[in-house]
Amino acid sequence: MTAPAAPWQRLPADLAAAMRPHLPATVGAVAAAVTEATPAFAAISDAKFARDVRTAVQVAFERFVDLVGTAEPALPPRVRDVFVALGAGEAREDRGPEALLAAQRTAARLMLRTASESLARLRPVDTAELIDLSDAITAYVDELAAASTDGYALQLREQAGEGDRRRRQLAELLLRGDGLPAAVEAAAARIGWPRLDEVTPVLLPLEQARDARFRYGADGLVVERARDAVLLLRAAPRSARPQLAEALAGRGAVVGPALGWAQLPAAVRLAELTAGADPGPVFVDDHLVALTLRGEAGALAVLTARRLAPLAHLRPAQRESLLVTLHSWLRHWGSRAEVASELYVHPQTVSYRIRRLRELYGDDLTDPTARTELLLVLAARPTPGSASGHGPAPGPAR
Repeated sequence: MTAPAAPWQRLPADLAAAMRPHLPATVGAVAAAVTEATPAFAAISDAKFARDVRTAVQVAFERFVDLVGTAEPALPPRVRDVFVALGAGEAREDRGPEALLAAQRTAARLMLRTASESLARLRPVDTAELIDLSDAITAYVDELAAASTDGYALQLREQAGEGDRRRRQLAELLLRGDGLPAAVEAAAARIGWPRLDEVTPVLLPLEQARDARFRYGADGLVVERARDAVLLLRAAPRSARPQLAEALAGRGAVVGPALGWAQLPAAVRLAELTAGADPGPVFVDDHLVALTLRGEAGALAVLTARRLAPLAHLRPAQRESLLVTLHSWLRHWGSRAEVASELYVHPQTVSYRIRRLRELYGDDLTDPTARTELLLVLAARPTPGSASGHGPAPGPAR
């Protein structure tokens, strides 16, 4: 079966001779018209972009003139590369392909007008020639559009591959937990995480890894391991628990504690220790007391950091006196007299300190879970002998 002839093979030979002398002026006029007719391009003031557009128009017109009356393929490699690069450039600039395709449609109309007017200067042009000319230009510009679209897609794939590599690099740094802060922050910035405060690890079955990548997109990193996957979420504080519980329902997930990136390996270990057959999600925060009672230092460290945080801004001596008082008050079930007796301080001093603690802890001092966690933390805390508050005090200690 004979291959169909290229549409430009039917064009009259004198078309090339008619167009060629006018190419220098035509290229400049078409480049300007294409830019002005495309809003996304008209807003660009970059000189390199203007040169690129002019080069593309020049290459396109010169190649079309060379094709007239031949059966050659539309785009040899050197020409195709120009339009592949043009499409890739649009992807790199984060512009969609629509503007470039619209510009090529504008160029096609101008090419048809230029060709028909050039030929009309030499002789009358009949309808059949105009139809052949329109068919040839349409087919030719379709080839240009296909090349630029390929370039756009290739660049997106390359960027996606580079993005995946950068995300894997950050995930590995976080899971090791031993990277230099500057290196970790730079790796985070490269994937669009300008700040890296707390990170929440979520253990998932391996079959959930693909869905997690899609679901959490730019806010999560997914690392597949031998028997499970780890989803690392940024900006997922404890206040986000209801949303996580809903999103992870029935997925066999274990949500680790939200910790600073350097403590992420410890958070992952706690999640591993909490994992079970529950379809979940299971939250490690609900099991920190049990893990602490089993001797897990990591769980105790999390509880200590959280439960002592309200006092972190105080002067050391003031902080210590409040902690000693709080420990005694919890053990003696709020008996002011017994606390005063144990600490050798005036009952009025105990009252003042407890008022201050209520200001700092709020409702946590009446919450059974919070009280249990505070008792565990304070019982494990080394207490300097000088902070016991020995000796009577006539009034409130400031």
